[in-house]
Amino acid sequence: MSAAAFALVDWGTTSFRAWACAADGTVLTERRAPDGLTAVTDGDFAGVLERHLAAMGVGAGVPAVLCGMVGSRTGWTEAAYLPVPTVLEGLANRATAVSCAGRPVHVLPGLAQHGEAPDVMRGEETQLLGVVAEGFDDGLVCMPGTHSKWVRLEGGTVSGFATFMTGELFQLLRSHSILKQAVETDARLQPDDPGFAEGLALGLGRPSEVTNALFALRAGWLLEGIPPARQSARLSGLLIGLEFAGAMARLGRPTRVALLASGPIASLYEAAFEAAGLRLDRRLDADLCVRHGLLSAARSLHPDRSSP
Repeated sequence: MSAAAFALVDWGTTSFRAWACAADGTVLTERRAPDGLTAVTDGDFAGVLERHLAAMGVGAGVPAVLCGMVGSRTGWTEAAYLPVPTVLEGLANRATAVSCAGRPVHVLPGLAQHGEAPDVMRGEETQLLGVVAEGFDDGLVCMPGTHSKWVRLEGGTVSGFATFMTGELFQLLRSHSILKQAVETDARLQPDDPGFAEGLALGLGRPSEVTNALFALRAGWLLEGIPPARQSARLSGLLIGLEFAGAMARLGRPTRVALLASGPIASLYEAAFEAAGLRLDRRLDADLCVRHGLLSAARSLHPDRSSP
C-alpha cells in the first residue's frame, strides 16, 4: 500500500486496533483483533505489529505511532507518565521510540496526577488530543468505560481528572457477587428501562445509600420476584448515578461538557446527563477521536510525511 503515510495503533490490554492512513488523514484500511497485551507471547510485540501491518498492506518504512497499555510496565516498553497539567499538543514530543526492524515506531506517553487524588491514564490522553482537534478544548470531558475518566480541559491543557471503576464494578458484581442470580440476564439494557431510571435517581440523589441499594437488588428478587432484567438495569443505573455524583463532587458542576463514547454505552450516559440536569455541548465518537489523536501525533513526529 504505497499511499500509506502512517500506521496508527491503539493497543490495549485485550484489544488491538490499527489504521493505515494517507498523508491527508484518509483511512486506507482498518484492522481489529483480540491481540491485546495478554495475548502476546514471549514479549514479541514487534512480531505481532508486523504481522498485522503486513496483512493491511502497510509497507516497510511506514512509521507507526502507538498508544494505550502497550506503553505500560507490562507492555512493549514503558512510556513516561506526564504530570498534569499537560498541554496535549506536546504529547508527541515525549513519545518513546522502540526498536522495530524496518520502520520507526513510537509509543505515546500517559498522564499522571500526583498529590491528594493520585490517578493515571494511558490511551485516553490520545483520545483527548483528538477531542481538542475536534474543537472542544475547554470544559469537562466524560469518557465512559471499564474505568471511566472525567477530565477537565482548559485551553487544550489537561488540568485534572478522576477515574471511576464503574464498568469493572458492574462486571464484578454481576458475575462474582451474591447479586449474580438476581441480575443474571441476556437482555440488552436500554436507556428507557424503568429499572435504569430508578437506579440513576438513587445513585445521583442519595449516593451514600448505594451499597444498601445494591443488597436490596437481591432482596427484591428473592421477596418480590422482581425479574433479573429489571434488577440488572437498576444495578447499571445505580453505579452510573454514583459515578456522576462522584464526578460532580470531585470536579464541580461543569458549564461545558462533552461525552466521548461509542456503542450502546453512549445512550446510557446521555440518559444519565439528562437525569443529572446537565446539557451536553458535544457528543464525540471515541474511535474517531483516538484515530485523530494518533494522526495528530504522527504528523508532529514525521512532518516530512504530512503533506499529501
